[in-house]
Amino acid sequence: MAAILGRKGEEVNAETTSCSARRDCRVGLREIKDRRPYSVTLFARLMNRFRPNLLPALVGTMLLAACGTPGPPLPPSLELPKPVTDLRAARKSDKVYLAWSPATQTTERQTIRHLGPTRVCRSLQTPMKDCVSVVGQLPPARLPRAASQTTPKAQAEYIDSLPRDIQQENPSAQFTYAVLVVNESGRSAGLSNQVQVPAAPTLPAPANFNAQVTAQGILLTWSCGPAPARAPPYIQYRVRVYRRGENARADTNAGEVEIQDCSKTELLDQSFEWEQTHSYRATVVTVVSVPGKPEMQVEGDDSAPVKVFPHDVYPPAVPTGLQAVFSGVGHAPFIDLVWAPVTDSDLAGYNVYRHEEGGQAVKINSEMVKTPAFRDSNVAAGKKYFYSVSAVDLRGNESARSEDAAESVP
Repeated sequence: MAAILGRKGEEVNAETTSCSARRDCRVGLREIKDRRPYSVTLFARLMNRFRPNLLPALVGTMLLAACGTPGPPLPPSLELPKPVTDLRAARKSDKVYLAWSPATQTTERQTIRHLGPTRVCRSLQTPMKDCVSVVGQLPPARLPRAASQTTPKAQAEYIDSLPRDIQQENPSAQFTYAVLVVNESGRSAGLSNQVQVPAAPTLPAPANFNAQVTAQGILLTWSCGPAPARAPPYIQYRVRVYRRGENARADTNAGEVEIQDCSKTELLDQSFEWEQTHSYRATVVTVVSVPGKPEMQVEGDDSAPVKVFPHDVYPPAVPTGLQAVFSGVGHAPFIDLVWAPVTDSDLAGYNVYRHEEGGQAVKINSEMVKTPAFRDSNVAAGKKYFYSVSAVDLRGNESARSEDAAESVP
């Protein structure tokens, strides 16, 4: 191209110099333009045609060249799994139940590609400084898959069994647990959050556990178990009974009884609902009360569940303390009745009965009496009336009538 332009320049200079002797140089220049080589003419036409698009193309070429410039090298990824932060623990008898969300990302917030095993660590030291005692290990294949729409809360689980001897050695201590997630090279970013459970020993479940329906409630009984080993004064044991109704989603604590030389091996439950199936179970609770420290509790094994259907055929207690008092001076005569209230939890109300000397008692209330008082306004002068009261529960069971109370109308 330079050669072509060079030759073109020489021709123009020559003709321009010679045209100075002529009258009209423009004619010579037109002739020179007509005699330009064809390649130069074609190049000029192409430049004029594509000039609007030439600048963006050049800028794009420069940007592409800049993108291809290599930057400073990045350090290699350590692939360290992010430590677990939601470890939880619960103890039942000599079993400790651990649960946590599996690690899915590295400390660099990248998806883990080379996950190693998850180690379960236990220690009597609080806080735990390092995973010295590994009580279990979960390979990646045993971990649940990451959370998804079908499994939004994937949880890893592990059950640790506590040896009986270490429970006896440190009854007031606590076991500390943590999990350590490592990569394929055995490297980690540190321990998870740490959780504690009591180290105190537990007792076997109560033997011969039974439930019996009575008029007063459901009587729960059991046999005295083997005497516990000599325990420090800050450890006590108690029997705890749980109840679950047929439509309930969780257990209810029906009551607790202190274990004191097997002096009491029964519990009366009066907080249940009649005409409904209930399931009961019992367990022995170890209570650790060290002065200056929070109280700790740990349950032992459960007894076999016992089911019972309390069909209410039991009437309420018989009312007592009935009194009858006449009043009518200056106004219409009437007799007021009062009595001691019945305290049954399923009480619906009372019925009032009246009869005359030698007659048969007849109920005189048209509706259930809700309070332990009644006024009889249908009395006649010169007569003596005998009154009695009965109690009725929510299922229509009626008690026997109370003793009579008599009053005369002058």
